[in-house]
Amino acid sequence: MAKGTVLVTGASSGIGRASALLLSENGFRVFAAVRKPDDGARLQADGGQGIHPVIMDVTDGGSIQAAAAHVSEQLAGERLDGLVNIAGIGLAAPLEYVAQDELRHMFDVNVFGQLAVTQAFLPMLHRSRGRIVNMSSVGAHIAIPFGGVLNACKAAFGTLSDTLRMELRPFGIRVVSVEPAAINTPAIEKTLGHVEDTIRRLPPEGADRYGDMLRTFNRRALPRELNGSPPDIVARAVLHALSSPRPRIRYVVGKLSRPMTLLPRILPDSVLDDLRMRVFGLPANTSDDHQRATGDH
Repeated sequence: MAKGTVLVTGASSGIGRASALLLSENGFRVFAAVRKPDDGARLQADGGQGIHPVIMDVTDGGSIQAAAAHVSEQLAGERLDGLVNIAGIGLAAPLEYVAQDELRHMFDVNVFGQLAVTQAFLPMLHRSRGRIVNMSSVGAHIAIPFGGVLNACKAAFGTLSDTLRMELRPFGIRVVSVEPAAINTPAIEKTLGHVEDTIRRLPPEGADRYGDMLRTFNRRALPRELNGSPPDIVARAVLHALSSPRPRIRYVVGKLSRPMTLLPRILPDSVLDDLRMRVFGLPANTSDDHQRATGDH
């Protein structure tokens, strides 16, 4: 695809911001979707004339439609060549105590909102035979303790993306998935940086049951994520997906990305379960296993 015009969601920070700036640096006109005007102003100050902030909340249908109308008006008959769906939020918590409204909000942002944005901008992409780049995760392929909700969202969005790739192929619209692993972004602090707050929100029995496990998990997971690859490595994959004449179907990027996608294919589930528990410092054996091993009844 020749350098053209793209919309990038989740552009206020992290991977979305890095992608918007890199695309602008490489000659793309970028409509950068943010929720707050101040975020748009800062992004435009750093990215220059190639950045055009657009206010959009992916959980609000009216906001999405208004953003689509604004972009269409600004295009003034020109093409929208690409859509990059990056907006997302994280959560680390035991599934036993995830509130239903929190669960719905996670799916609203990470799954339903992404499809709503895609549907709103597809009429423009049909006219241009453009490209869609969807941000999934290696977590779509491997579950980890306390990451069930986020990984379920990424798995659902990854499946939707694969389906869109096949359904839109006859119309000349390419759909690409990007699957990052450990990436150091501000979202890490929001998701993993406040473990004691997470424990305090649990009911007393939940804090007693999971508190120490969450602390141990956090001590292992947080440094690993903070030592992850910079967002620019994902942004480069987005750039390649939009500009290469032969983009890949799937880009797996970032530290630990290869083992996290390879191990589920080659290891039995029982072995993989033990490995994951040990990696995060969690009990690999059940209480029944411990009793049988020690003879304590």
